[in-house]
Amino acid sequence: MITDQIVHVLSQHWLPIVVAALVAWLVRNRYHNGLNKYPGPFLASLTDWWRFFDVYGRRPERSHIALHRKYGPVVRLGPNTLSFSDPDALKTIYGLNKGFIKSDFYVVQQSVVKGHSLPSLFSTTDNDFHMQFRRCVNSAFAMSALVQYEPFVDNTTKLFLKQTERLYINDPGACDFTRWLQFYAFDVIGEITYSKRHGFIEKNEDVDGIVAYLTKLFLYVAPIGQIPFLDRLFLKNPIYLKLSEWGLLDATFPVAKFARARMAERLPELENGEPVLPTSEKPTVKSPDLLSKFLAAREARPDFMTDTLVQTMAVSMAFAGSETTAISLSAVFYFLLKNPAALDRLRREIDDAAREGRFSDYETGLVTWHESQTLPYLDMCVKEAFRLHPAPGLPMERIVPAGGLEIAGHRVEGGTIVGCSAWVLHRDENIFGEDVEAYRPERWEVKGEGDEARVKVMNGTMLQFGMGSRTCIGKNISLLEIYKLVPTMLRRFEIRFDDPDSEWEIVNAWFVKQNNFITRFKLRDIVMPEKGVKA
Repeated sequence: MITDQIVHVLSQHWLPIVVAALVAWLVRNRYHNGLNKYPGPFLASLTDWWRFFDVYGRRPERSHIALHRKYGPVVRLGPNTLSFSDPDALKTIYGLNKGFIKSDFYVVQQSVVKGHSLPSLFSTTDNDFHMQFRRCVNSAFAMSALVQYEPFVDNTTKLFLKQTERLYINDPGACDFTRWLQFYAFDVIGEITYSKRHGFIEKNEDVDGIVAYLTKLFLYVAPIGQIPFLDRLFLKNPIYLKLSEWGLLDATFPVAKFARARMAERLPELENGEPVLPTSEKPTVKSPDLLSKFLAAREARPDFMTDTLVQTMAVSMAFAGSETTAISLSAVFYFLLKNPAALDRLRREIDDAAREGRFSDYETGLVTWHESQTLPYLDMCVKEAFRLHPAPGLPMERIVPAGGLEIAGHRVEGGTIVGCSAWVLHRDENIFGEDVEAYRPERWEVKGEGDEARVKVMNGTMLQFGMGSRTCIGKNISLLEIYKLVPTMLRRFEIRFDDPDSEWEIVNAWFVKQNNFITRFKLRDIVMPEKGVKA
């Protein structure tokens, strides 16, 4: 029989058959969609395992920068993946109504609750779903809404100042500043979202291990996201998820439990039982917090904005609200401490504003959002930190729509994954100058004719919050925290490295987190208005 003959041939010649099939698969990958014309590592053109191991090494941003310097504006990072460093590619890939969708890299980042993935504004690959979802909650994140959230930020900032003084002034132990700033960012987002803190700052500890869990999760997401199929074998294994759905296992992400517990305290009908995490005080909603606005959206659009989507937004706030803001705050302080001339100039700007009576708080040193916007050198310092150390450390992947498109002069077939890395774009010497590796806030200064156009181009190339319709919805809240805390801390404390010769360690796990940023603090006398000047 023919079947017996096939089995006999396979049993006799299985090794050469397997080798031939493997070679055929590699050749197919090499020439897929005509991408063989683009330069890059040879192994990357054959298999996505090249970029898996590159990301697993936790410093892929260095590889991407080096590859673009070696090969030019387009580099092939996988059998079906291109990285662009030409700023002209930004408008095409991330522009409105271009038809690009996010890749499955983002699906890997979806939380799991009771056996089901929760697509969020950040992680959904469905543009229509994203458009409806964003429309429901967009007003809650508008710049005009910042004034409503500022009292929440102030509450946590005042506590942060007190705890910094209590824990780190005249104390023999130094401060792990990145960790301390993440506690701050986590408690701020808790207060903005639920009108209450969760105790990170009060206890000076990772409450219920949530921060540690997020760190481990991103260490998983970054490499697994390069081969998303692997996620179906691990965290989102269908059998595991089904057992979770039936209640036989608990596959709910801890950060999702965290958010659900906070919702249950406001809406007891959502869940019975004790809260997952302790909280520092009972919620008192004096002005609209984010959860109240999400619930209002549920009332306005019950056909779309379900309880699940309200919870998804709460989970998203915990994800993005702590990690990325803490990274950016750490970057601002680190580069200022590494560049004393910049720190001195910023402190002079802040102290001069204090002497002129331009601050409203001369007791705690708190700076309002409006006051921070009158400090131009502060703005330059923050932007330069965003440029040199953007939070996202991998290309922001999109899939070319069917039919293909021209991107920065290159015809790319539909279905190809394309993207730009903020770490690569922010080091474009044609845009930012030859000293791209230097922290130089003055590059953002508008002094004379031509500077305004140059700075506008620089701003248009910045990718730390994404770009286009998928720009980070929490961008304004993050900016609110950063622009308030930096000048407030500098009014209140002298900050220095524990070891002036130490360098921080960088871990690129999708978001580029810093370790070994150890500092000490000394109290400053708050600069008062000069005589005759009213505060």
